[in-house]
Amino acid sequence: MSNKNIIFTGGGSGGHVIPAITLINKLKSKNISIFYIGGRDSIEERIAKENNLEFKAVSNGKLRRYISVENIKDIFKVVFGVIESFFYLLKFSRKDSLVFSTGGFVSVPIILAAALQGKKIYIHEQTTRVGLANKIASKFAHKVFVSFKDSLSFFPASKVKYSGYPVRDEIFDSKIGPVNLNGININEVKKEILFITGGGNGSFLLNEFVKSNQNSLKDYFVIHQVGKKFLSEYEKLNSDQYIAVDFLGSEMVDILKLAKYVISRSGAGTVSELLALKKKSVFIPLKIAQKNEQYHNAMAANKEIGSIVVKEDDLSSFTMTDLISKLNESTVDSEFKYENGTDYLIKEIVGTN
Repeated sequence: MSNKNIIFTGGGSGGHVIPAITLINKLKSKNISIFYIGGRDSIEERIAKENNLEFKAVSNGKLRRYISVENIKDIFKVVFGVIESFFYLLKFSRKDSLVFSTGGFVSVPIILAAALQGKKIYIHEQTTRVGLANKIASKFAHKVFVSFKDSLSFFPASKVKYSGYPVRDEIFDSKIGPVNLNGININEVKKEILFITGGGNGSFLLNEFVKSNQNSLKDYFVIHQVGKKFLSEYEKLNSDQYIAVDFLGSEMVDILKLAKYVISRSGAGTVSELLALKKKSVFIPLKIAQKNEQYHNAMAANKEIGSIVVKEDDLSSFTMTDLISKLNESTVDSEFKYENGTDYLIKEIVGTN
């Protein structure tokens, strides 16, 4: 094993951090030391510390594809972040270390500093479309891994490899743990479960769609992840067959397994986990996502297992009954098998030079 020190970076959103944590949890059984570099007071700092990782906070600036005076300020933040990262990385030998990035603008200073020191750099792109940070980082990376085959063409052929998305092990475990929400044992619910989520922050569009379709929900037990800022409004609708929650943590996996129907946004992690479960779902991609990446993520699931994709602008022409009917009409290819990226990436990370 050549890499005794693995320095992870990536953040700005859970979509960049969770894949890193999935890999880190698998690496903990190996004879290596694991570190994390990210932004100050960030989601990656909170999650890294929750997982008892040594964390180094550095300055960073947002990368924008449009003209803004903030770009000038952020250039200096990035430069300062490179300097901070450079001195932190000096304590790791070039021979025995690897910098692994899961993207996000916070990763750029760390990648630049690692490149200046000649350290080995791997990056992973979660979505079907490439973020600007990973586009920049790929210039300095030794290897680039992608979650979707559609992403291969965005990187140099000499560097890019299809790995798949690193899905957490619990997804592949047939065991379903106990889930208790608002005093209700979800495992014992008799009605078919409909799970609706707009992500950890919720979605005004999906929430309003649910509210306008309340009469169509009586035949299901509904778990609705509404987001923290919407909770007070929607928990007023709570009943013995409808539960509004702000955020779901570890119980999310079990709820996905229990649900007969899922209606959600289409971030790369959500799409990959539903693909791994071979769970048909309705995806309403976030319209303003960078390069319309959520739409392309959703279409990958449509191609593989027949998931339904409804654009935001078209949602108002459907009822909840329409969406569930569409799911019932679609079929899943029994031959489809999800290629989990976790084991592949672990082998690459701990492999020989």
